[in-house]
Amino acid sequence: MGIGKWITGAIGWALGGPLGGLVGYLLGSLFDGDQQAQRVYPSGGGFSANEQRNSFLVSLLVLSAAVMKSDGKVLRSELEYVKDFIRRNFGEAALPQALQILKAALEKQINLPEICAQIKLHMDQPQRLQLFHYLVGIANADGHVSQVEINDLKNIAAYLGIPAAEASSILAMFGGNDVDSAYKVLEIEPSATDEEVKRAYKKMAIKHHPDKVETLGEDVKKAAEEKFKSIVAAYETIKKERGFN
Repeated sequence: MGIGKWITGAIGWALGGPLGGLVGYLLGSLFDGDQQAQRVYPSGGGFSANEQRNSFLVSLLVLSAAVMKSDGKVLRSELEYVKDFIRRNFGEAALPQALQILKAALEKQINLPEICAQIKLHMDQPQRLQLFHYLVGIANADGHVSQVEINDLKNIAAYLGIPAAEASSILAMFGGNDVDSAYKVLEIEPSATDEEVKRAYKKMAIKHHPDKVETLGEDVKKAAEEKFKSIVAAYETIKKERGFN
């Protein structure tokens, strides 16, 4: 079976460095003779939009494995979350290839500082924020994020160059619809004025707008819409609590 409809053509920058070392031994079975896939680096020194997208997807699966293993056990709920995410955003045909990469990553030792350093070098900030949002979702798949998982997620955020406030904001997106979580999502204190709340919302809406990751394809952009909806919901919660429009 070839790489199928999900990851097509050359993967791109993820085939170099520690990420490449982690998944490289899989390439034969994954690509199954696909001549396009044999090209590790594109001509001209840059990477195409398709190669950037495929590198993002490989990075997503490798870091997913790291989060799933962080508390010492891989839960069925976490695996189902990953499968559901892939199915909803990339289609049923993507599952065989995605799960093959994930399985391999679960069996390998993952050097998070090195892997994240490579990702940080090649991904811009909106893409890294989207990647981190997905990882928090995995940790929360069983309805509870343990302190061990929180610590590991914060470490991943730091390795990816995501400021602590932004990491806390994304963690709060999975904390429910209470007012306290809403303030954390918008990265402000409850003492903020109404005007400061409005400015914070506008800032966050721009920072996390799905268009920021559109270069990774419509499927990744679709996944980013969930994060954007959390920001809108947080703003609406605060507006309702304060009674302003």
